[in-house]
Amino acid sequence: MTASQTLPHGTWPTPIDAALVAAHDGRPEYLGAVGGELWWTAPRPEEGGRRALMRLRAPGGAASEAAPEEPESVLPEPWNVRNRVMEYGGLPWAGAPRDHGGPLLVFTHQGDQRMYAVEPDVPGAAPRPLTPVSGVGGGLRWADPVVRPERGEVWCVLEEFTGERPTDVRRVLAAVPLDGSAAEDRSRVRELSGDGTAAGGGDFVTGPRVSPDGRHVAWLTWNHPRMPWDGTELRLAELTGDGVPGAARTVLGGPEESVAQVEWAADGSLLAVTDASGWWNLHRVDPGGGPAVNLCPREEEFGDALWRVGQRWFAPLEDGTVAVLHGRGAKRLGLLDPRTGSVVDATGPWTEWSAALAVDGTRVVGIAAGPHTAHEIVELDTATGHSTVIAAHHTDPVDPAYYPVPVPRTVTAQGREVHAQIYPPRNPRVRGPQDSAPPYVIWAHGGPTGRAPLVLDLEIAYFTSRGIGVAEVNYGGSTGYGRAYRERLRGRWGVVDVEDCAAVARALAEEGSADRERLAIRGGSAGGWTTAVSLTSAATADVYACGTISYPILEPESWSGDATHDFESRYLEGLIGHPGRDAERYRGRSPARNAARLTVPFLLLQGLDDVICPPEQCERFLAALAEADGEPVPHTYLTFAGEGHGFRRAETIVRAVEAELELYRSTFHGR
Repeated sequence: MTASQTLPHGTWPTPIDAALVAAHDGRPEYLGAVGGELWWTAPRPEEGGRRALMRLRAPGGAASEAAPEEPESVLPEPWNVRNRVMEYGGLPWAGAPRDHGGPLLVFTHQGDQRMYAVEPDVPGAAPRPLTPVSGVGGGLRWADPVVRPERGEVWCVLEEFTGERPTDVRRVLAAVPLDGSAAEDRSRVRELSGDGTAAGGGDFVTGPRVSPDGRHVAWLTWNHPRMPWDGTELRLAELTGDGVPGAARTVLGGPEESVAQVEWAADGSLLAVTDASGWWNLHRVDPGGGPAVNLCPREEEFGDALWRVGQRWFAPLEDGTVAVLHGRGAKRLGLLDPRTGSVVDATGPWTEWSAALAVDGTRVVGIAAGPHTAHEIVELDTATGHSTVIAAHHTDPVDPAYYPVPVPRTVTAQGREVHAQIYPPRNPRVRGPQDSAPPYVIWAHGGPTGRAPLVLDLEIAYFTSRGIGVAEVNYGGSTGYGRAYRERLRGRWGVVDVEDCAAVARALAEEGSADRERLAIRGGSAGGWTTAVSLTSAATADVYACGTISYPILEPESWSGDATHDFESRYLEGLIGHPGRDAERYRGRSPARNAARLTVPFLLLQGLDDVICPPEQCERFLAALAEADGEPVPHTYLTFAGEGHGFRRAETIVRAVEAELELYRSTFHGR
């Protein structure tokens, strides 16, 4: 279709409205296999942002004739299958097949943070609590469970708050009885320690992985001030006949080595992804502590940052091969043969796979997307090599001609490569004036130890179909490009990320792809910090005409220790420096302290229930801005009750997206 009219950029008519963006927000998560069935969680923005527990019965199962291959929601509202372990949450469910009566599922409910059991095929059966009431604020939290019906227990991570401060918390491996007796008696929860030490052996732990013969248990642990992508340890312990772990040993990892995942293969081999080589590669681990063997030495990532316990980038199959997610930047699905080190990639259009692999016999199932498709549940039959979408099928709510066609780019900033993906404006019915380059918005991802995936995103299409380009920047510090790229941000957060985003913006303007006078920047969480610093830094304040700052970090000097949650309470020691020794560095980069430099319009969005980036930072930032000399800076501050760190409710998403568009329209008009 040839564009039939010419209109100013940012004013193009499009069928992609904010309600459509909200309806397609989120993606399937936490996929797993239970006795031939597939289970996962799915977003429900129209239901207050809850996560539904979904089930896809095995072919030929009891209900397959009535609803063949159709997923079903197992729990009605208000059940919300999430947890708040380490605040970002972790694997919230697990299951086990039974000889009769259908599977047994356990899950955590966001509303009260308790763990429940449910037998979905028992008529009239309702979820029953397995753990005690948590108290105000969720004093007990549970994640990354493994159901062990032979022992009548669930083994999992227990996070327990022990004081008033958010850092007064302990995490241990625990066994919870399946009979529900711990729901009334906290003492029935058994902490998995047989050697007199704290169960788990660190400030942070992942869920236990029990060997096929039931004789050993493995898990990951790490301590402050390290984050899991800095350094973790793989711990191993023998299990006694009564299921008590003996003395634990560290068999892999350390302060400068990040082990991201551990699993047992069917033959009893211990496998782990570690970045000892500078890249997260898959290794076979010697339980005796000898050198690990790199099964596929490549300058590619076979893992990623462990933001949530229970993420899974590889999964062993019964025949000895291993399903792996691997690549530079984007990750694709492949089958690795440990004997030869070869990897055969799955066919299909999917270029981004989530850390949620499931294996059932010869089937490998994952959550995958691409530049022109949203996240789908895809099955690879390893016997035939054929890949098929089996659930969460992508459908186009509008003509795909309104979607952008992204272009991966690499630019140079301060002599270093910066990775980005560019989404030019696209609309089948409208074009911009020939003598006018379009405005562009630089998107800074969160984390900052993370990466922006190259997938279809209707929020991006919302802007590009209106004539506003988008550029996602995987700045130095992002994952997917090796440890050296990831550590560019060490001590230089607020410098490298800001310089890299500005380099992409300037490159687009210099080549004529973007209007130099109509550049904007936006981001949430750590991306909100990068946006705020970009607008208040003397080096980049003149690059952007406006910005959107969402649930940000605005006071690094106060965002540490007891001012935020425990998981990230010492994160800034690696990103900026020690709060005491490097106090001047903190103050020099603080958007709140540099508010007087802010001269362009901005939008500030904040959830009032955010415990990671509390709203008080926004209020102090705005107060500092109001006290600054000079002309008042146009801005809008929107707060959302019931929203935490990131927005999940449809009405919130609609309001936020529309407000962002209004900022760009009002700022870019006449430029």
